[in-house]
Amino acid sequence: MVRYVQEFHNAAAARGLLAAIERITSRPLNLMEVCGTHTVAIFRHGIRQLLPPPLSMLSGPGCPVCVTTNADIDKAIALAEQPGVTLTTFGDMMKVPGSRQSLQQVKADGSDVRVVYSPRDAVCLARDNPRRPVVFLAVGFETTAPTIAAALLEAEALGLKNFYLISVHKLIPPAMRALLDAREVRIDGFICPGHVSVVIGSQPYQFIPQQYGVPCVITGFEPLDILQGIEMLLRQIAEGRAGVEIQYRRGVRPEGNPLARELVSRVFETSDAHWRGLGCIPGSGLKLRPEYKRFDAEEAFAINPPPAKEHKGCLCGDILRGVKTPPECPLFAKTCTPERPVGPCMVSSEGTCAGWYQYGSS
Repeated sequence: MVRYVQEFHNAAAARGLLAAIERITSRPLNLMEVCGTHTVAIFRHGIRQLLPPPLSMLSGPGCPVCVTTNADIDKAIALAEQPGVTLTTFGDMMKVPGSRQSLQQVKADGSDVRVVYSPRDAVCLARDNPRRPVVFLAVGFETTAPTIAAALLEAEALGLKNFYLISVHKLIPPAMRALLDAREVRIDGFICPGHVSVVIGSQPYQFIPQQYGVPCVITGFEPLDILQGIEMLLRQIAEGRAGVEIQYRRGVRPEGNPLARELVSRVFETSDAHWRGLGCIPGSGLKLRPEYKRFDAEEAFAINPPPAKEHKGCLCGDILRGVKTPPECPLFAKTCTPERPVGPCMVSSEGTCAGWYQYGSS
């Protein structure tokens, strides 16, 4: 295993890929990664600094925590504040500011908000506390949706009457379409997310080269993966072609994971969804199918949070669209830090602001 990992940290191989990238790059180009894990890896390994100046890396809406809107967080908070309700979620959601406070703050005020490591932990909590409503705040892209679907099916098999979901799932390909349609920034190529693509495969991205002429490469997360993905994108551009290529072949098949996809389609159906910075994107969310509505917390509880509001000066939405970089935000590293975040891009370990704060412009 050590040798396998070291193969992706080979300095000679990196120099060879960088030389190839420099030879191919003949004009200014913008490549965008739409995965928070890629964003952090690019910062951590100093890849931005290594690339030739005409080549710019843009960070897109690749962090599910970051794209969750204040309105959705406010909804979860309003539910958590109801007497007798236990709200569960992943740990990185706790510090995300809503319009007025975070889940961490309402927990400190006495609400029963608990961090779980998997949605199945929430199912077990509901099983062990049959008289207490247990709600799981389901956040994530296509990567987490199959495990949440499996957890719900387990709750159904157990006959649980006290387990519920708030689904704020997001789907990546529709967001990529929205970015291209907006034309706020020129995107010459996409580094497509590896983890998401393990589930969905390469087919859902085909509309990007076919309709927009923009090449895509599904890429792994080690430094050599990312450099090779960039080199593959640049070769497509240099050769005047556009397609969807898979660099991350050890993890991704063209058809994806059929079992995971079947689980998702059995429990969820697509819906319109609101994204931070991108607004409402048609067909970019997942909601429970009618046969599973009894698990929908929004159907089971009266949830009436106050009107949502944005934090003055926070440019998280612009950063998620690749329009701004973190240092351009007037709050960055001043009012907004990981210890006292104003926006979610500084909270999540996959957030662009958090990566820039920790690793600098590299």
